[in-house]
Amino acid sequence: MKRREFMKLAGGGVFVFFTIGEPRDWLEGQQRAGGRDYPTDFNAYLRIAEDGKVTGFSGKAELGQGTQTALAQIAAEELDVALDRVDIIMGDTALCPWDMGTFGSRSIKYFGPALRQAAAEARAVLIELASEHLKLPVAQLATKDGLVQEKANPQNRVSYGALAKGKMIERHIDPKPPVKPPSEYAIVGNPADRKDSVLKATGKAQYAGDIRLPGMLYARILRPPAHGAKLKTIDLSGAERTEGVRIIQDGDMVAVLHRSSDLAERALSKIKAEWDVPEATVDDETIYEHLVKVAPAGDVIEEKGNLEEGRKLATSVFEETYFTPYVAHAPVEPHTAAVKIEGGSATVWASTQRPFGLQEEVAQALGLAVEKVRVITPFVGGGFGGKNRNRQTVEAALLAKLAGAPVQVAWNRSEEFFYDTFQPAAVVKIVSGLDAVNKLVLWDYVIFFGGERTSQPFYDIPHYRILSRGSWGRGGAGAHPFEVGAWRAPGSNTNTFARESHMDAMAAKAGLDALEFRLLNLKDERMKKVLQAAAEKFGWKPGKAPSGRGVGLACVNYLNTYVATMAEVAVEKSGTIKVKRVVCAQDMGRVINPDGARAQIEGCITMGLGYCLSEEIHFRGGAIQDRNFDTYEIPRFSWLPKIETILVDNPGLEPQGGGEPPIVNMGAVVADAVFDATGARLYRLPITAARLKAALAPR
Repeated sequence: MKRREFMKLAGGGVFVFFTIGEPRDWLEGQQRAGGRDYPTDFNAYLRIAEDGKVTGFSGKAELGQGTQTALAQIAAEELDVALDRVDIIMGDTALCPWDMGTFGSRSIKYFGPALRQAAAEARAVLIELASEHLKLPVAQLATKDGLVQEKANPQNRVSYGALAKGKMIERHIDPKPPVKPPSEYAIVGNPADRKDSVLKATGKAQYAGDIRLPGMLYARILRPPAHGAKLKTIDLSGAERTEGVRIIQDGDMVAVLHRSSDLAERALSKIKAEWDVPEATVDDETIYEHLVKVAPAGDVIEEKGNLEEGRKLATSVFEETYFTPYVAHAPVEPHTAAVKIEGGSATVWASTQRPFGLQEEVAQALGLAVEKVRVITPFVGGGFGGKNRNRQTVEAALLAKLAGAPVQVAWNRSEEFFYDTFQPAAVVKIVSGLDAVNKLVLWDYVIFFGGERTSQPFYDIPHYRILSRGSWGRGGAGAHPFEVGAWRAPGSNTNTFARESHMDAMAAKAGLDALEFRLLNLKDERMKKVLQAAAEKFGWKPGKAPSGRGVGLACVNYLNTYVATMAEVAVEKSGTIKVKRVVCAQDMGRVINPDGARAQIEGCITMGLGYCLSEEIHFRGGAIQDRNFDTYEIPRFSWLPKIETILVDNPGLEPQGGGEPPIVNMGAVVADAVFDATGARLYRLPITAARLKAALAPR
């Protein structure tokens, strides 16, 4: 968007434009995904309006993680304004800077510093303007509560609003002004009420499914019984008798549209269709053998030393295989979108994690220039990686074009499960070795279709190799009977379950306490610190597992956020596992909103109980057998343990991610605690009562 066009759309005020470069791993990931480079022009900006209110613009989306509040804290801190005077607009492609998407716990980590620098520059610009207005040198001025005032005479002052009134000013400060040191923070680092809390508590928050447009039609689409199925015959006569219905056939898509969503659903149920369903060759039991068989040669992610030398040094060798299943995202809000096409332009309201990627997808589907498509991202009711894919929005866009009217597509729960891009089933094979003093000397780690994230060892190992054979993304195409993709902390749940279970198994066989064994094999002081913080809070008592106490631990370095988790479980005679207590210590660098950080830890622990204990997709070929919560069981409130959180102080490190790291320890920490309670080592998730009873059965 050209500068003048933006100003006309956004209104009056003082604008601060600046550029940033992206961290290399993000850029490389985007390039691997075939996307464009992250732009360097107008990549983030602020608006200070005539009434003195501040609006920040971010291409990120608010998925329920509290980013909107944390970003507002960052801007308010640097601008010296009250937090309630700052609003953040997110995920609007007509107003916000281009952004790759909301994932990887990167919103605060990557966009936060850019917003902070913008706010610092805005404050410097306002001081310059005030210097001219008050006819005083810049050095004699200071900012406070949205005002620029004379240091020696605070009553001699001018408001930000007065400086901005009626002006559109671009100014660049060279050199760039410094940001505040953390020692001067008054807003960042302190608890803050969420910006969206009242809206969500009162039901006034707008989601894509709440959008109502004049003349809008609700669409229901004919779905196949299995992935890969082809339509053989169709009888639309029953549906056509529904008054007011419109039926659209476009290639493989058959949709019924109506002014009433209920009548659209009723008409869809009257369609009679026959399908050619391909023969099933794999199911949820045979998939692991299949994945190992079809895996590519793979890539060495990281290596050090020589594996053969490590084998020579090892006095004991351990070899195990670990398995994780397909897991659904199961968000509260299914994929939903509304699309209006008018005057050669399209406006989209969608539940998405990638508004700018979606903008390009819709433009391509409709044959429009990208700038002719505006994506507005309302609040999103959970994403977890699943809303990186935007099938429902493309469907709505195509139907809006064909119908000549606005169209809303809202998937029901069955469609959500069917078209979900699941966490991929994966296999991890580990061969490790200890020397005579129980130091790790060998680590040969191969992961099949789980992805490389957090597979790299943080333990002190002189000889290791990490080999990834197939990714969790589209690199696994053809190996899976349906689409897979990112699931909260993609790859890390699988890798951490395997690594930390294996570490626990080695400690037990060596006769060492699990914490003692990890500390023995660590040089990383940050990891030692979080482990010791968790142990102190938990009251960890050293002992050899299985002790019968039902305690376990796991730790991870997730994209430079360090997490140590300890848990206590009880196992009933039926094999049912009750997680009684979880302590989680997290070093995420400087914390913006402690309340938000703790809420994310608690949410991750709660969600993590699902993939530990119950969540897995059952299927036969392309037919998904779990299509609702009657068979796919997510955590219940009655499952929740006592949760205790520790934010390990590390203000010298820039803020790191917090939305994903705490979830990744949950599989291993529960498995380790179950082993300590029962002596049974579970190598496959989820740890169901049936699997635990089978592991305990005499052989």
